[in-house]
Amino acid sequence: MDKKNFAFTKKNYILTAIGMAIIIIGLLLMTGPNCTSDYFEPDIFSVRRVKVAPVVTLIGFITVIAAIAYKPKSEEKEDDK
Repeated sequence: MDKKNFAFTKKNYILTAIGMAIIIIGLLLMTGPNCTSDYFEPDIFSVRRVKVAPVVTLIGFITVIAAIAYKPKSEEKEDDK
């Protein structure tokens, strides 16, 4: 099968996997104990959960978008006859 028929290259898949891993890390950073009606957990307003995790997740989504949009340099054609 000709490689020119594929939409993505190996590099696209690697970059997409890296972006997905960053998104998962960001979502894991958002987890933690929750509040109940009997107990208030002040950790829900921690810097890690409110500022760091959303930024990491956003970076992951940007990486995935860049991986999808990435187009490798086309190889030079030998003869255009």
